[in-house]
Amino acid sequence: MLRQSLLYLSNQPRIFRLVRRNGFAKRFASRFVAGETLETALDAVKALNARKITASLDLLGESVSSEPEARAASREYITMLDRIHEQRLDANVSVKLTQMGLDVDEELCVELMQSILARAREYDTFVRLDMEGSAYTERTLQLFEDRLYPNYRENVGIVLQSYLYRTSADVERAIMLKCRVRLCKGAYKEPASVAYPDKKDVDDNYVRCMEKLIQDGNYPGIATHDPAIIEAAKRFVKEKEIPPARFEFQMLYGVRRDMQDQLVREGYNMRVYVPFGTQWYPYLMRRLAERPANLAFITGNVVREMMSGYRQ
Repeated sequence: MLRQSLLYLSNQPRIFRLVRRNGFAKRFASRFVAGETLETALDAVKALNARKITASLDLLGESVSSEPEARAASREYITMLDRIHEQRLDANVSVKLTQMGLDVDEELCVELMQSILARAREYDTFVRLDMEGSAYTERTLQLFEDRLYPNYRENVGIVLQSYLYRTSADVERAIMLKCRVRLCKGAYKEPASVAYPDKKDVDDNYVRCMEKLIQDGNYPGIATHDPAIIEAAKRFVKEKEIPPARFEFQMLYGVRRDMQDQLVREGYNMRVYVPFGTQWYPYLMRRLAERPANLAFITGNVVREMMSGYRQ
């Protein structure tokens, strides 16, 4: 019932307009979303870079329904790459294929992604293809492998989700291709026919995939806020004598900033995913709807940071 309520609220324009005028709501959102404009997002990246943390910028919005919307989003991403380059920031970008028109026309999506990747190659930077729900997993990976990766091997990577049964095989395929992978647990609500229903199984699969990627992969991104998994990664690289330069930890903007700084102090690479844009309200509501336990998780992490005396 909570999930359905959150999804309902995320699609109510009147509530969105009301919430955007509410000072408290905007202050709450500002912890997890870097404002509504590219300028505010770039300022957030500068602050992260000052803490020796790299970033991945993401313009909020997905599942566009028309070619003009998709082309407008692609222009925004090219501008993002231009501004990152102009300001000499240590950041790349993350893109959802449905935002580039995958549901409108696959050829349009490929065309727009190639234009973004061409600009990324010009600047010698990187674009991550975000993973969406399981209905898009195969399409995303096939489009990546067949249409994008062959010509932009150094400039594009993928995301794999440990809650899917298929991910172990996808990790092996990615290692063979020598492509860069961001490993996360996955936040969408999926049926038991395609995803592990129990958290323990998701976590166990995450650790198995993580170890394979750290040992044999191409600079994987270990995307987690789970202290137990982070400790498991640190033990593994110590036992295998793998240097920290071989991988990076990744976290969400505004979550466990204390842990981010601690990992940097310990000599690990850290990247923070920085979402921004006017669609911050639907983004937050959908994220909570995908896994309502995130509400308690976020609240708990905020409290822990406050108790530890952390201030940004």
